[in-house]
Amino acid sequence: MHHFTWTVLVLSVTLSVSSGGKVLVFPLDGSHWVNMKVIVEELHSRGHSITVVRASDSWYIKEESPHYKAITIPTPGGFDEKFFGSFVMRQLNIRKEGKFFWTRLMLELEVAEKFTELHRQMCEMMAMMFQDEALMKSLTDSKFDVVLTDPGVGGGVFLARRLGLPLVFNVRWTVHGEGHFAIAPTPLSYVPIPGAELTDKMTFSQRLQNMLTYAFNLYQISTVVAPHYNTFCKRFIGPDVDYFSLFQDADIWLMRNDFTFEFPRPTMPNVIYMSGFQCKPARPLPVDLEEFVNSSGEHGVIIMTLGTLLAELPSDIAEEIAAAFAQLPQKVIWRYTGAKPSTLGNNTLLVDWLPQNDLLGHAKTKVFVAHGGTNGVQEAIYHGVPILGLPLVFDQPDNLSRMVARGTSKVVDIATLDRAVFVEALKEVLYEPSYRENMQRLSRIHHDQPMKPLDRAIFWIEFVMRNGGAPHLRTQSFRMSWIAYHSIDVILTLLMALLLLLLIMFLAIKKCCSLLFRKKIKSE
Repeated sequence: MHHFTWTVLVLSVTLSVSSGGKVLVFPLDGSHWVNMKVIVEELHSRGHSITVVRASDSWYIKEESPHYKAITIPTPGGFDEKFFGSFVMRQLNIRKEGKFFWTRLMLELEVAEKFTELHRQMCEMMAMMFQDEALMKSLTDSKFDVVLTDPGVGGGVFLARRLGLPLVFNVRWTVHGEGHFAIAPTPLSYVPIPGAELTDKMTFSQRLQNMLTYAFNLYQISTVVAPHYNTFCKRFIGPDVDYFSLFQDADIWLMRNDFTFEFPRPTMPNVIYMSGFQCKPARPLPVDLEEFVNSSGEHGVIIMTLGTLLAELPSDIAEEIAAAFAQLPQKVIWRYTGAKPSTLGNNTLLVDWLPQNDLLGHAKTKVFVAHGGTNGVQEAIYHGVPILGLPLVFDQPDNLSRMVARGTSKVVDIATLDRAVFVEALKEVLYEPSYRENMQRLSRIHHDQPMKPLDRAIFWIEFVMRNGGAPHLRTQSFRMSWIAYHSIDVILTLLMALLLLLLIMFLAIKKCCSLLFRKKIKSE
């Protein structure tokens, strides 16, 4: 019997591996890889063979892994950790010192230049790959079933086209901005542009702001993104191919948000929502951390972390935050690697790293002090913990503005806060019950679904692998001209027909009136 059991186990493992597919992954570095890695590991656990394409200077994506084989391209293409870390610090200092608009504009232009360089390097990396005949033959001979990519860069899209493979996105952002804007109808009257920090209920002035933000985004795309990808596309794909149509032709869009976080808006059948797919039930804390948390008694614990780009703060800001924490009866766990603030209280524990998900899931956690990154916000929703937001850059202010609109968060400007402002904000989130009640309501909505988000994501990846794509779910809208999409030609044709009908009726009436007038004259 024992021998039979082992035989069944071996056969089941063999069959699961032999039935597994081959997935080619082209990820985006930085925090985006944290998300992609969850999917890669889950695909590997289900018997699929994973190959990951990475640049030689990748920041997070390691060359050695038990979950995938890596193809390392000897060219820059990863994130510049030092630049983005220093950028956050400089922006903090500018906001803190109240410097003028011109200084802020110069910093934004510097970031735009950095993203321009990122896209240029991506196109150079892809050109190197496409010109390497041995590499391309190896990729073709590997007979991958699908390309899984993050469309924040264009490499995976071009690679899927070159290899003739189905394409699945792990997406919140494309090279053109938020993913929905690339594929779904987007009425600007009630769909806020990311970065505008608006809701779906806008006044006239807010709708005007929304429209201007949209126009500015289009200008940025035309200067930062389009020149590089247009040139690459004409060289390697075809002179008549619009590079962004390749993005819009993706089979499945695994969207890293949903409508517990996003405002209601039009969507498409090949957009699959998997918000919080990286979240999981809390695991037991390390013994020393568990003892510290339990020592908080009935007051509970506050957690603070500002993500990967900002592990320390300007000393004066850190001093004010530490002094505010010291005034509270709660215990505080603060991820901070800078010099120890002189105002640090006995209730605050500084750590180089913390198990964020496990702490958020602990019963004694009362408030999450965070910068507003997508992962942190979704973990807070998953565990029902209200947020005190200290947004820094990129999508963080917009993420937190959505949480504020739902009554789950309060936002403070980290650059101008002092201990009095910060402690009052903390007390409000701690002791005003609506923040926790609203966040727990969102958490219940998030959990109330028939399938776990990660399982849903894996199902659709495997669906594409089994069926060689999902063309029946792809919209034809982006293949239409602007005139045809908005039915301008149809409307003009109907107007012309109506005008012609009116003209005929007018001439007929005029003719009838003329005949009647002539008869009247003759009778007289």
